[in-house]
Amino acid sequence: MHVVLATRLIARTAVAGLAVALAACSGSAGSQAASLDPSTDKLAQVQQRGTLVLWTDLEYPPQSFAVEGAARLADTNCSPNEKTASEVSGYDAETGKLVAEALGVEPCFVVTPFDSMIAGSWGDRYDVAWGSGALTVDRMERLYVTQPYYSTPASFFVRDDSPVTEPSELAGKEIGACAGCTHELYLRRTLELPGVEMEWLVEDPQIVTFNSEVPGLEEVVAGEIDAFLCSATVGLAAIEDGAPLRELKEAAYYTQKTGYVDRDLTLDPVAFLDAIDAAIAALHRDGTLKDLSLEFFGDDYASPAAGFDLDAVGQVVE
Repeated sequence: MHVVLATRLIARTAVAGLAVALAACSGSAGSQAASLDPSTDKLAQVQQRGTLVLWTDLEYPPQSFAVEGAARLADTNCSPNEKTASEVSGYDAETGKLVAEALGVEPCFVVTPFDSMIAGSWGDRYDVAWGSGALTVDRMERLYVTQPYYSTPASFFVRDDSPVTEPSELAGKEIGACAGCTHELYLRRTLELPGVEMEWLVEDPQIVTFNSEVPGLEEVVAGEIDAFLCSATVGLAAIEDGAPLRELKEAAYYTQKTGYVDRDLTLDPVAFLDAIDAAIAALHRDGTLKDLSLEFFGDDYASPAAGFDLDAVGQVVE
């Protein structure tokens, strides 16, 4: 599935490269940045450099993955340690490419561990991260959040021959989750989502953590643990790839997936965040994010995020 998607998207990348060149000559974000000082303003710095450096995880299909057989773009402004647009795809990656296009610059991708990214204090290694990260109270202390680009349920996955049909039946059983992510926090009953009253569906779970979702889902298949809690998109992708798993119908909770920008920036982030939010809003309005969601996930996870009121979370940008 993912190789087919990647092959189909190579042509799109070439078209997007041309669009980036055109946008660099005339774009509202470019006009805005022209009046700002690159030594003090983040948007102006990105515009002057000509690249938007994006965080990515190449082991997270269909959200992000390496394009098999893709060649590095020849005329690129990306640094040698950065992946070019032709080498990376997925829902998260394509979102980043489209925002870079809106800003009139080239997208470049850097791979680092997810937990180090959500910890903040990036040291300017990248500018923004679309990594299917949730908008949470805790992360807002270290990271600025952008207008959400999609929203997903967090679901429990069991072996397809498991007798379990409801999350409550997992009480006291071994449940896996990615370490430090919202799913582990949910199982520990410490997760806080802005404006959401949490409902805890499982009593006394025996929590088993993994560095990423794939090994945890494999442990469920192997019968080593009873269930795994993750975004529905991840578990359903495993099922589509042949894993004998089943999603429990009742979701544990829903998250708004957001972009992140480091709060430890030394440059003014206001215009940068405004430009990103405007780009995401436009991609929602014209249906681009919905189309991408249907392409990569087979379902529309973008529309539920389109109307999210970012102002309601009380973020202060300074």
